[in-house]
Amino acid sequence: MCGIAGFVHLDGAPASAGTLKRMTDAVAHRGPDGEGGFVEGAAAIGHRRLAIIDLSPAGAQPMHSSDGRYVISYNGEVFNFRELRQELEAGGCRFSSRTDSEVVLYAYQRWGAACLARFNGMFAFAIWDRVERSLFIARDRYGIKPVYVAQSGALLAFGSEVKAILAAGVTAALDVEALLEYFTFQNYLTTRTLFKGVSLLPAGTYLTVKAGDSAPRLTKYWDFDFREPEKAAGEREYVEELDRLFSQAVRRQLVSDVDLGCYLSGGIDSGSITAVAAAEVPRLKTFTCGFDLSSASGLELNFDERRKAEHMSYAFGTEHYEMVLKAGDMEYVMPKLTRHLEEPRIGQSYPNFYAAQLTSKFVKVVLSGSGGDELFGGYPWRYYRALVNDDFEHYIDQYYFYWQRLIPNTVIREVFRPIWKDVSHVWTRDLFRGVFTHHAERVTTPEDYVNYSLGFEARTFLHSILVVEDKLSMAHGLETRVPFLDNDLVDFAMSVPVRLKLKNVAETARINENESGPKSDRYFRRTNDGKLLLRQVLSRHVPPEISTGDKQGFSAPDASWFKGESIEYVRRRLLTGSGRLYEYLDRDAVAALVNEHISGAHNRRLLIWSLLSFESWCEQFL
Repeated sequence: MCGIAGFVHLDGAPASAGTLKRMTDAVAHRGPDGEGGFVEGAAAIGHRRLAIIDLSPAGAQPMHSSDGRYVISYNGEVFNFRELRQELEAGGCRFSSRTDSEVVLYAYQRWGAACLARFNGMFAFAIWDRVERSLFIARDRYGIKPVYVAQSGALLAFGSEVKAILAAGVTAALDVEALLEYFTFQNYLTTRTLFKGVSLLPAGTYLTVKAGDSAPRLTKYWDFDFREPEKAAGEREYVEELDRLFSQAVRRQLVSDVDLGCYLSGGIDSGSITAVAAAEVPRLKTFTCGFDLSSASGLELNFDERRKAEHMSYAFGTEHYEMVLKAGDMEYVMPKLTRHLEEPRIGQSYPNFYAAQLTSKFVKVVLSGSGGDELFGGYPWRYYRALVNDDFEHYIDQYYFYWQRLIPNTVIREVFRPIWKDVSHVWTRDLFRGVFTHHAERVTTPEDYVNYSLGFEARTFLHSILVVEDKLSMAHGLETRVPFLDNDLVDFAMSVPVRLKLKNVAETARINENESGPKSDRYFRRTNDGKLLLRQVLSRHVPPEISTGDKQGFSAPDASWFKGESIEYVRRRLLTGSGRLYEYLDRDAVAALVNEHISGAHNRRLLIWSLLSFESWCEQFL
C-alpha cells in the first residue's frame, strides 16, 4: 500500500522534478518506507512506499519494465498475483522481485487495459508509456483505492490524495455545486469533490491520455449488477458456496511479509473474518474502538460493542487491543482528521481515525468487514422504503427522498441563500437518478427494486466508506483490506436471490418501529431482518448470540453528545462567532436546524457533524 502522484504537460512542456518532489512529500504519510520519482520530457511519476510484500529494495518504485518502455507507480494489492505471475512466466516474462507491483506492470505490458479484468484486489496505479508518450491510470472495481485527477490548462495531475494535486500548483477553490451535492446526500454521487476542478476517478474505470491530447478519455470496465438468477439453486447450495467463497477470500488476503491484524467490532462480519484469519495466523492481533455511554440514551445505549468483541477475542484466541472514545475526542482530532480526510463524506468518521491510529501501533495490515452489508442486504429498513411496484420513476422519487440525509429540499434554498444563484440550476434529483445508469424492463417485481437499491448503495454509500477507510488508515501508514470485496465473492453475491437476503420482501410499508417520533434516527436501525444467507454461513464461524444479533453500525453516541458534553463546542463553532461556512450557508437557516437538534425536536446528528466538518475544511484548505 502506497501513495502515487504525478503529472503530464499535454503541450509537451518539460516536467519539473521539484514539483514532483512536492507532490510525493504531500502524501509521505502513505509511504514511510521509501520514495522515488521518474521525470522524462513532459511526464513525471512519483511514489511513496509502504512495504508489505517483498520488503527488499527490489520492490522500489517507480518500477521499469525490463525493456525500459513502461514505468509504473502502483498503490494496492492484487491478491491473485502469484497465479498471474506463473501465467506471465510461462509466456516468457522474467521477474526481478517478489512484488505484485511487478506482476501488474508486466500484465499491462502483455494484455494492455484488458489486464484489469484479471486482477482480484484493490489498486490504483499509473503507467507511463515512454514510446507512445501516453499515460494510463486505473482504479479497482469497487473503488477501494482512490486516485484523484485534475486538469489545469495543459497540466494533467493525479494523486492518491488531493494534497498531491494541490502541491502541483492547482488552486484550492470550493466547488459550490459539490457542496450542494454533499449537503443533500452527505456524499458525492458524481465524480466531483469539494475542490473545484479536482475529480475522483470513478471505481472500475481507467483513464488514458497522450501528450498532445487536449483531454483524457475515461473508460468504464466494470460495474455492479445485482439481479435475480434466471434459475435459482437450492438454499443449501447457496449456503455451501458462500461459505467456501468467504473462507477463500479471507485466506487469500492474508498474504503479507509484515504483521497483520483484524478489526473486531463485535458484529458478525468482522467477527467471522477474525475467526477464519485466527485459524491461519497464530496469535492474531485484533482491535476494537468503544464509546463512553454515560450520557447516551435510546438506541445509543447499544453503541459500545466492546463486550461482544472481547467475547469473540477469547473464543478465537486473539491478542486483543481496544480504546474508548469520549465526547471531547472529536473536538481534539477534528483539525488533523480534516487534513487527512480532505473532504467530509458519509457518516461520522473520527472513530475510524482513532481505530486506525490504535491499530497502526501494532501492525501494518488490517482486515476490515466493510462490504458485507451492501452485498447481502444489511440495511433492510432502506430497501422496504423503496418497494413500490407501479413505476420506476416513482421508486426513484421515494428513494431520493430517503437519501436526503442532511438538508431536505424544502429548506435547501434558504440554507444556500448566499450562493443560491450559483447552484440553483443543480437538480439533485437528477444527480440521484444518474446513478441508475441502466434501468431495464425487468424492473417489475419487489426483488427487482431491492436489487436496484443494492446496486445504488454499493456504488455510492459503500464507495464513500471505502474512500474514508483508505484515507484514515493511510494517515497512519496502515493498509486496510476488505475480504468481502473479493471478486469471486462479489460476483456470487450479486446473483443471490433477494429472498435469501431479506425477510418480508413484499412488505412495502414496513419501517422500523423507532421511525416515528421527534428523536428518531431513520439512518440507524437495529434489526436482524437482513443478511439472512450470510448469517447462516457466518453462524459457522462466530458464537450464536453474534450471528443472530441485530445489525448495528459503527457510530459514536453523537446525538446525545451534541446536546450534552459537546454542546458548547457545537455552539462555539456553529452558533456564535464568524464561521467560515457562513460565506456559503445562511446563518439563521443553519441555526434553526441545529437548534432543532439541541431542543430534541429532531435528530440532526449527521447534519451537525457535516457542518462542523465543513467549517474545519474551510479553515484547512481555503
